Amino acid sequence: MQYDIGAIIQGYAQGYFLMADDSQGLAWYGSRDRTLIPLDERFRYPTSLRRVLNQERFMVAINRNFPAVVAGCANRDTTWISPELQEIYWLLYQQGYAHSFETWQGDELAGGILGIVIGGAFIGESMFYNIPEGSKVAMVKLVERLREKQFVMFDAQMMNPHLERFGAYRVGDEEYQVLLNKALQRQCYLV
Repeated sequence: MQYDIGAIIQGYAQGYFLMADDSQGLAWYGSRDRTLIPLDERFRYPTSLRRVLNQERFMVAINRNFPAVVAGCANRDTTWISPELQEIYWLLYQQGYAHSFETWQGDELAGGILGIVIGGAFIGESMFYNIPEGSKVAMVKLVERLREKQFVMFDAQMMNPHLERFGAYRVGDEEYQVLLNKALQRQCYLV
């Protein structure tokens, strides 16, 4: 199947995101209530995770095994990452938009975060882990990387209890669009 990558990037640049479900297949979604991961002092994580980070059990990599991260994110009883969406992520990866931020323990993929970079926005699509704490370490290290590279925002799309522990917060659509437009004016690179 042919996909218009430009149109897909334009959809994300307008604040929409792709999801698949059993009834409608692949479709664009928007939300009046978006979740952001703070890139400032509001970002936090549990003390127990600080101990894990200090142990340096995990190595961080970007795009070392993009297909494995996509597969890990899709490997759930109920998933919105259909085979068609996996194919789109692969095309976005080949064009330099989609990235996998990974943690490794030796040669084993411990966890990862799948995201799309447009300008100064990192749009987190999904995360997973194979080894406990793998995705949490990826989250901390990704935020450090986004700060270092001067990203404007880390869009997590939808709130959940896991993200709340990192200081994730909700913004209305108007505030989200202002931040997104600011992010689109900047050219940032994850790698």
